[in-house]
Amino acid sequence: MEHVRLGRSGLPVSRLCLGTMTFGLQCDEEQSRRILDKALDGGIDFLDTADAYPLGGDLSTVGRTEEILGRQLAGKRQDVVLATKCFMPMGPHHWDGGMSAKHILDAVDGSLRRLQTDYVDLYQLHFDDRATPLEETLRALDAVVRAGKVRYIGVSNWAAWRLALAVGKAELLRTVPITSVQPRYNLLFRANERDLFPLCLETGVGVIPYNPIAGGLLSGKHSRRHEAPEGRFTLGNAGAMYRDRYWHDREFDTVDALRPVAEEAGVSMVQLALGWVLAQPAVTAPIVGASRPEQLDDALAAASKPLDAELVARLDELTDEWRRSDAVR
Repeated sequence: MEHVRLGRSGLPVSRLCLGTMTFGLQCDEEQSRRILDKALDGGIDFLDTADAYPLGGDLSTVGRTEEILGRQLAGKRQDVVLATKCFMPMGPHHWDGGMSAKHILDAVDGSLRRLQTDYVDLYQLHFDDRATPLEETLRALDAVVRAGKVRYIGVSNWAAWRLALAVGKAELLRTVPITSVQPRYNLLFRANERDLFPLCLETGVGVIPYNPIAGGLLSGKHSRRHEAPEGRFTLGNAGAMYRDRYWHDREFDTVDALRPVAEEAGVSMVQLALGWVLAQPAVTAPIVGASRPEQLDDALAAASKPLDAELVARLDELTDEWRRSDAVR
């Protein structure tokens, strides 16, 4: 497995990142363990989670994924780069979420306890809280780094202008820099190419995109003629979110157009979609998830066999409407 630097930092990470949102929801603990072992055996040693995972439940389930991961990493913590996130409500009080200093300082301690570790390698703000001053948030993140609880900081689901503002404020305040951003990105959603990716290339912010196969739609296994099968598209609030993003005729039309391209290239649809994401200059490490260990086979193949430049250009042209589109779902 190739390793690359995370943004302008000196931290090497595997070219693929294992997303763990399925742990504790789609997958029980034993299945989660098999998925993690498969990833580690394949050289994926960059892991992403969040304090609110698994999504799709309620306050009674938040933290479950971190707890599972903490148990699974016993004796292996030194073998992985571990990333988690905060922002979403973790309790009933108004201050149990967001980007306030109070929540960040409480949330990082909660994650460390559940993950059974003394530190997190990458601590990310899951969403943007525009009601909290950026200065307060950046100083709180600086404090957890200086306390030794966190090594690097990042953001997720942030607009380019907000990231640019935060990068500049961090420099002005002399707080720790923002190392990475985690945006949604795939052949069906290319809007971030317009402004976020050029910003990241200019400022040295690493890009860790999620949904590289559009929740599984780009695998080609789903049909518009049938209801969404049990899984990513049906699980609670998260299932509704994924259906709203991808379960539409326009998306299925694009999948139908991609299928013969994959067949001609002699690769699976997953390898095609993930290989295209890996070929983008701004991308550091796409986040790949699984509900079964064998689902990682195509991801590992995509990382080991890059798509040729001609095929990447063909995919660029075929899905160019998604780059131009202003529709954001």
